[in-house]
Amino acid sequence: MTQSETQAAPDVGIISPTYCEAENIGGLIQTIEGLNLNSVLLVIDDSSPDATRGLVEELNEKYGNILLLTRPRKMGLGTAIRDGFELLLSQPNPPKYIITMDADYSHNPYDIPRLLDFAKNGYDLVVGSRYCEGGAAKGWTVFRRITSMVANRLAGSLIQLRVNDFTNGFRCYSKRCVQTVLPKLHSQTYEIQIETIRQAKLHNLKVGEIPITFENRKKGKSKLTISEIVAFSNYIIKVLLKQK
Repeated sequence: MTQSETQAAPDVGIISPTYCEAENIGGLIQTIEGLNLNSVLLVIDDSSPDATRGLVEELNEKYGNILLLTRPRKMGLGTAIRDGFELLLSQPNPPKYIITMDADYSHNPYDIPRLLDFAKNGYDLVVGSRYCEGGAAKGWTVFRRITSMVANRLAGSLIQLRVNDFTNGFRCYSKRCVQTVLPKLHSQTYEIQIETIRQAKLHNLKVGEIPITFENRKKGKSKLTISEIVAFSNYIIKVLLKQK
């Protein structure tokens, strides 16, 4: 699962956690490959009972730049992102930038070059924002909109950083950012999105955002659960208590 030591470092590593994404993962990978980036794709699959892993393995035979990390069970988004960071940094030639994105097309792969270009202007962490000027979220229920709004208001008051969207997972990290914040990350689930931004600020790293349009998944089922919302809330409370 490692690159050859003779290969040059890829410009970007793309992490996409999956669980039962057979309806989406094949098309997503082929779209990303069509962008002609100097990239390595890392799919982190939590033992999907569908054809997700088989499709990834087939596409790696075609493209040769795909890594597959299969975990024994559903272990949470936070641990998937941390495992992905660790695996990419452990490569003989780690990528210069790391993108994190969902596998269900809620994050438009055609926005990847925009995230990269912005990061290359000196940013350590670039968030694809639904809430800055030009950003949008489509296909959400009222509950989803309210939950997201509340979460971002809480995160904004907690971190005190000029970012509009603290909870979207479509991001570009510099290698320096990942190397700096990874030892400080402990999140299990969706709170990883806030924890990474908070650690970036604490280490005086440069954080920015660009507008993106988030589209609710068209195929498959949403993975957000009540337990993950509770974990997110508990993280906010824990950090607030630390700051008192």
